[in-house]
Amino acid sequence: MHASFEEKIKSPRGISPEIWFTECYQRHRGHPLLILASLYKGYYHKFLLAVFFFFIKHSPVWILPIVTASIINDVVSGDENLVRHLMVSGCLMVALLLLNIPTNYAYTAFKSQATRYAETGLRKALIRKLQELSISYHIDTQSGRLQSKIMRDVEAVETLSTQMFLSILNIALNIGVALVVTVQKSMVVFFFFLVTTPIAAGTMWFFRNVMKKRNSEFRKEMEETSARVMEMVEMIPVTRAHALEDEEVEKMSGQLFAVAEKGYKLDLVQTLFGSVGWVIFQIFQVLCLCFTGYLAYRKYIAAGDITLYQSYFATIVNQVSAIISLVPTIAKGVESVHSIGEVLLSDDVERNEGKLQVEDVRGGFSFDCVHFRYHDAEQDVLNGLDLEVRPGETIALVGESGAGKSTILNLVVGFYRATAGKVLLDGQDMNDLDLRSYRRFLAVVPQTSILFSGSIRDNIIYGQEHVSDEKLWQVIDAANLRELIESMPQGLDTQVGEHGGKLSGGQRQRVSIARALIRDPRVIVLDEATSALDSVSEKLIQEAIENLCRGRTTFIVAHRLSTIRNADRIAVISEGALEEIGTYKELMEMKGAFYHLKMLQS
Repeated sequence: MHASFEEKIKSPRGISPEIWFTECYQRHRGHPLLILASLYKGYYHKFLLAVFFFFIKHSPVWILPIVTASIINDVVSGDENLVRHLMVSGCLMVALLLLNIPTNYAYTAFKSQATRYAETGLRKALIRKLQELSISYHIDTQSGRLQSKIMRDVEAVETLSTQMFLSILNIALNIGVALVVTVQKSMVVFFFFLVTTPIAAGTMWFFRNVMKKRNSEFRKEMEETSARVMEMVEMIPVTRAHALEDEEVEKMSGQLFAVAEKGYKLDLVQTLFGSVGWVIFQIFQVLCLCFTGYLAYRKYIAAGDITLYQSYFATIVNQVSAIISLVPTIAKGVESVHSIGEVLLSDDVERNEGKLQVEDVRGGFSFDCVHFRYHDAEQDVLNGLDLEVRPGETIALVGESGAGKSTILNLVVGFYRATAGKVLLDGQDMNDLDLRSYRRFLAVVPQTSILFSGSIRDNIIYGQEHVSDEKLWQVIDAANLRELIESMPQGLDTQVGEHGGKLSGGQRQRVSIARALIRDPRVIVLDEATSALDSVSEKLIQEAIENLCRGRTTFIVAHRLSTIRNADRIAVISEGALEEIGTYKELMEMKGAFYHLKMLQS
């Protein structure tokens, strides 16, 4: 049985490629070419085999000038064995040409295995790193920029790999063969060939810094455009609803023209770079023709050797020109190596290694004089919050916008860590816990239901694939989804569309609640789960929430105070601190902050 492609490009080091690639970036940070070389450790033999087969497949290019010159010399000299030489030469060239098919296939196979391994490994490394980076990093970084790094920059690095490890080796091989044959035939012509080398090097050096600057500017502008396009697509319903299509087109037009301007400047530099090099080398090729013609006239070389030297000089010229033309690609690839490093080298990660594993959760939380301040903010969002939550208790958080309610939920989930004070889970400081192990006991139902393209079944059992049909339907009933599912022709296999767009807001929210229920969590976080819903949907969701919360520690944030009447306790948060706490009845009788909030909604 043939091995799968995944087996063919598996890591030769016994560890996953994404971990190895991240280590390569950390070990050689600031040195893109060393990073690139280390990515292929264990695959160097693939490149060597690719070069070997390239040598065979490309051999007619080197041998044909020799054969051509030999035939011309035989014709000029009137060699009596001309016909036999023609037949032998012809058969040799046909055989070499036919060899091109299998050797070109082998060349591409070995090259592609190495480069596709690196391409896949880099993308996996970026995806893994994105899963490890903190929520604050993702809030501060536009998703379009990250998408550009995963797709465009990795592709540029893969192209750079091909150019660095194969094209340059192949160029060196072509030049080497041409020079070796030339030095055997005529040292005078050989030294003439060498004159072009410093000119090529000087041209490359002159343009290097300009190319680097232009590529960096273009890459950053492309990332910005990618981010803007994603925002625009997500905003289309709002844009259409408010008849702002023309304004949105005008706004995007400015960004697109900015990209076009950067690309235009890059194109001009690349064109000037390429044309100057081409003209210089074509002039030297004309000089070579004149020079070798003069040598043949003076009988220093045979007449047929003019073709030989002209062909080899063209080979050298083309290969040096190829090196020059590679500079823009190399500059772009090096810039992409740096771009990927911006993610892989980021230290803004959630660190869980070596911390205490959570084996069981009862659900008791204690906020002990907790302060929290967002990155670059001028003041704290939480100011000495003290709050005790008993295991299995349902506690509702209310207060004005900006009071700190969502921040408390993020601390419960572990997305953020307290700037000062402690958040304790069952008596353990959450800073000392492996939050990944804790989140196995946690379920979150956000204000905006997050569904992915797929079926209702896929969205419910996400992360819990081995679920019996019996348990699945129990969860569906608890989430008040049975009637909806049975009304659909494909039932559980109904596709929800991108972001669940084929379902109503209430339906999406009940699917989210079912996803939470299937995990059988010990701690539940509900953030505005019934906001902006009609009364029928709200009733269905309220019943689903009661089923979800039964016997579990639950944090609820709600602006609609009537929906939290049955909470065990209600905590009123004001300016990042606890203002009052009690049952719904107790707080109404106190006629304090909660009472005034309730009266405003009456």
